[in-house]
Amino acid sequence: MLSWPTFFAFIIVAFETLFILQQWRHPIFHFLLLSYFFFAIKTYFLKSKQPRPVYLVDFSCYKPPSKCKVPFSSFIHHASMIEAFDTESVEFMAKTLVSSGLSQETYLPPALHCIPPKTHHRESINEAQMVLFPVMDDLLSKTKLSPHDIDILIVNCSGFCPSPSLSSIIINKYSMKSDIKSYNLSGMGCSAGTIGVDLAQNLLKTHENKTAIVLSTEILSTGWYSGHEKPKLILNCFFRMGGAGILLSNKKQAENTSKYKLIHSLRTQRAYDDTAYYAAYREEDSRGILGVTFNKDLLQAVSETLRSHITLLGSQILPFTEQIFHVISILRKKLIDKSAEIYTPSFKTVVQHFCLPSSGKPLIRELAKELNLNGRDIEPALMTLHRFGNQSSSSWWYELGYMEGRGRVKKGDKIWVLGLGTGIKCCSLVLECLRPIVEDNKKSPWSCCIQQYPIQV
Repeated sequence: MLSWPTFFAFIIVAFETLFILQQWRHPIFHFLLLSYFFFAIKTYFLKSKQPRPVYLVDFSCYKPPSKCKVPFSSFIHHASMIEAFDTESVEFMAKTLVSSGLSQETYLPPALHCIPPKTHHRESINEAQMVLFPVMDDLLSKTKLSPHDIDILIVNCSGFCPSPSLSSIIINKYSMKSDIKSYNLSGMGCSAGTIGVDLAQNLLKTHENKTAIVLSTEILSTGWYSGHEKPKLILNCFFRMGGAGILLSNKKQAENTSKYKLIHSLRTQRAYDDTAYYAAYREEDSRGILGVTFNKDLLQAVSETLRSHITLLGSQILPFTEQIFHVISILRKKLIDKSAEIYTPSFKTVVQHFCLPSSGKPLIRELAKELNLNGRDIEPALMTLHRFGNQSSSSWWYELGYMEGRGRVKKGDKIWVLGLGTGIKCCSLVLECLRPIVEDNKKSPWSCCIQQYPIQV
């Protein structure tokens, strides 16, 4: 088969021969022909240099076993039996749970059902294997791939970073090939799941014909706080078991089998600002017990981070008219009427669905306010928080699973996955649905309860 440059050259020779035979000797004919030739060659090489699109072939979410469920009564009863907690700490956690937006059916790992909780290294390894292995098995089964088909592996877990790494544990378990490119992300908070996908996308742009897997989870047995400081006790109440696996590819055949195409990504952060940096901070308390402090100005820091992030994202994906309205409102506030409201661009002009951080009802409400979203837009985040709790870096994929289970995602729809994490870091992914979604996977965490939702929370 002829290559395109050879084909173009053949066309030029054919037309030149025609010109000579027809005695078309005017220079304009030769000039037009050569101009077309150079334009075609330039277009070909520019197109050939562009990286292939990155497709999100499929994803899987972990559903913990029923024995790991932790109703409020069990949580409080166990907490009251742990010597490390005083009465005031137990009462604070009880009040926090009642107003948290979590249901009675969220999950904690077996190590945290013990009295006292087991938080040593071996239990954390067991928890990682308990979550990541089933997710990996389900993802490979759904996509009909073997471990040797995977070229890139990225595992993210913020609070637990063993040696050998979590990615090495996966490679060892599945006997993956020796030249696999593996990465382990830690300390990046809840945004690590979207950052992992962004990293995979960048790697796929520079490595042709490859397949990548991103595994996201948070190991709770290492993050459990057994102290008295209230800002650190919040983590015990909100964070629950969860994990997700995402398979991405830039192979040509992936276009026909994938659920989504990754059409845009953006990363920003405010770690340079002390208020944002210390908004959620892991440190020891006055007694030397390690925990994560959620400071009172967290929502303000999130709001400022999000505002700058969506301004940059909007300049890249929003229609020109939305951008103009936003700029005019800023100029009006600065130059004419300082009391005037700044126009919030409507991302719903380009995005139909939103996967937001399910970190808690106050944060979800704040995001809705900043983005001008309605109850239906934030429903997936609230329902995921209710059914599964805050699953850190894997929450977004449970939300996408919820939307698929409800039959809301249609071909051509765009989904904005917004990741927020300590730092504060912000990472956005914009996905486009490539085909009708028919979710019949009985292993989906939503399969046995999707008909019960939505509910009032």
